[in-house]
Amino acid sequence: MSYIRNFAPWIVFAAVPSAHWQWGALAALLVTVATAAQDHRAGRGVDLLAHSTAAFFLVLTPIAFAAPDAGLHRYVGAASFAWLACTAWASLAVGNPFTLVIARRGTPREIWGLPMFMRVNVVITAVWATSFTLTAVAIYLVRADDLGTTAAIAAQVAGFAVPAIFTARYPAIVQARHVAS
Repeated sequence: MSYIRNFAPWIVFAAVPSAHWQWGALAALLVTVATAAQDHRAGRGVDLLAHSTAAFFLVLTPIAFAAPDAGLHRYVGAASFAWLACTAWASLAVGNPFTLVIARRGTPREIWGLPMFMRVNVVITAVWATSFTLTAVAIYLVRADDLGTTAAIAAQVAGFAVPAIFTARYPAIVQARHVAS
């Protein structure tokens, strides 16, 4: 469930009709700020995904309002997934998978330092990064070939649903293998 919370700004942005993308960007920015404020008040700090999300919507929102008919509008879905892909790949490159912060919310502290905990998060983050990358390419191609909004929406839903399902199942699979061995 905490993944939904972390991706809430992106989901809000995707849920607003494309014709009103500037309002979707603003709503996503407000959700980002509210979530970060909650985390800060709770003493959790603000994680890499939250910083990255804030940066994306801080840049996109004024652009969207200044030029709502700009060419970027057509490709903003692909751009948002590309941004998420860069964030996920960068978190792996620096050895701090973005899923660690999220996983720690529901995992006892004594497990955080185990190599298997890190390995599971590396794998999960790699799945998210791959999904974001493939989704960015798919949405770009859908828009470039003018294949319609339904195809773009299907790609966006799959881009979040596939790694979310994997994330929900993979730790239990690893744990079952560990117990069996």
